[in-house]
Amino acid sequence: MLVNYYIIYRTNPIFITYVYVEAEVFNHPTIRGKEGLNMSNHNNQTEIILIGAGIMSATLGAIIKELAPHWKITVFEKLKRAGEESSNEWNNAGTGHSSLCELNYTPERADGSIDISKAIKVNEDFQVSRQFWSYLVKNNLISNPENFIMPLPHLSLVHGEDNVNFLYKRFKALSNNPLFKGMEFSGDPKRLKDWMPLVMEDREINEPMAATKIDSGTDVNFGALTRILFEHLKDQGVEIHYEHEVKNLEQDSTGNWNLTVRNLQEGTTDQHSARFVFIGAGGGSLHLLQKSGIKESVAVGGFPVSGLFLVCKNPEVVSKHHAKVYGKAAIGAPPMSVPHLDTRYINNEQSLFFGPFAGFSPKFLKTGSNLDLIKSVKLDNVFTMLAAGGKNVALTRYLIGQLLLSKEQRMEALREFVPSANSDDWELVVAGQRVQVIKDDEKGKGTLKFGTEVIHSPDGSIAALLGASPGASTAVSIMLEILEKCFPEHMNEWEPKIREMIPSYGMSLSDKPDFVEKIQTETAEVLGL
Repeated sequence: MLVNYYIIYRTNPIFITYVYVEAEVFNHPTIRGKEGLNMSNHNNQTEIILIGAGIMSATLGAIIKELAPHWKITVFEKLKRAGEESSNEWNNAGTGHSSLCELNYTPERADGSIDISKAIKVNEDFQVSRQFWSYLVKNNLISNPENFIMPLPHLSLVHGEDNVNFLYKRFKALSNNPLFKGMEFSGDPKRLKDWMPLVMEDREINEPMAATKIDSGTDVNFGALTRILFEHLKDQGVEIHYEHEVKNLEQDSTGNWNLTVRNLQEGTTDQHSARFVFIGAGGGSLHLLQKSGIKESVAVGGFPVSGLFLVCKNPEVVSKHHAKVYGKAAIGAPPMSVPHLDTRYINNEQSLFFGPFAGFSPKFLKTGSNLDLIKSVKLDNVFTMLAAGGKNVALTRYLIGQLLLSKEQRMEALREFVPSANSDDWELVVAGQRVQVIKDDEKGKGTLKFGTEVIHSPDGSIAALLGASPGASTAVSIMLEILEKCFPEHMNEWEPKIREMIPSYGMSLSDKPDFVEKIQTETAEVLGL
């Protein structure tokens, strides 16, 4: 799909130039607002503006309210309520990403050893999230944690002798670390049937297979958590404006950011200003970052990937599976393609998700525009994106192959996990849009990033979050990183409160088994795990 950039650029360079110039014209102070918008003269001043009512803005707002309760915070969300895009429970798999089962977080080195550094980092970050959620519950700032987090075993499942050897080496490397205490390994079919009866039902075993299991995993309803956090913020006096879309933002000579915000209900447009802006608008963050004009936004692009899940709500089938079971991606497939069969808790009902199957849409948000991809191409990033297209031909082929799959072909992929799966029990659900970041880095021009990227201005007055998994699970660590980069002058003052909320703040946990056990036990008790 990225090759399309090359075709458009070569056959119609005027179009790309036009998009770029149009954006610059709209930013011009003497022209902005003349496209039929009803401009008011309001200039609403606030300390903090959060763009987007997803899990990231919710988390940052909740942290800031604990650290600086008197700061005024304003939130703008273009949809009708919080948590409707990437954070929504139907738009992600709800895995509390802690590297307990995700095989792509533990790559095999050339010498055959297992690199567990990323697994440790992701797990530590999830422990930070658990501690912050526990703090909120313990202090009666939020309640009923069972509405957003449930205990659920995490398993990794592999087939074939080479993969079994890999999984065993991974198990040995992780099980010695206190963060992964309690992990079990087995290649015994009888034991595997106890662990995952639905997966083993009607299975013909004609090659070695094995799994690891750890009971400290979770299922997280990030949509419910997002809405709970925004109710908390509302109670704390945060102004939350739904159906309000940020159309433009620019920094003035005083360092403040001036935002043009469209009220989608009334058709009016107001001016708002803040000394700090966080762009947490999911796939919509890239366009707003580009409009900011900060140098860090130069040569940054995005590649949208949509996802689909097969979902089963048949109680008879659902009752046979109680776990998240992750497999291993096919050779050459991107990390986003790791297949997994998940128990989910949504609206107090259990269901099963299987996927993800990748798709393609030019939209950057599920509720976005088909022009999102084209509008993101600028003169400063076109060659970066062309370079990424040349490097990711295999990804393009993979996406095309995924798009061409019929439901029955997707069912065949499911039957590798659930041999007895009946098509009538499963329906296809379109999940959220993810925009993978493309940027130039030390690895070369046009590098496609699979993960979460934080971009901020040198003066710390604006920050944006781009990318995808494991973002939501590690939201608290990401927001603390933003505070460290954007509010360094306050960190000494805030550190005692941060340590009250998150006792492991700033620590490496791998060499502290007693401390790990303490925080896991305490958070499990508070969160009902």
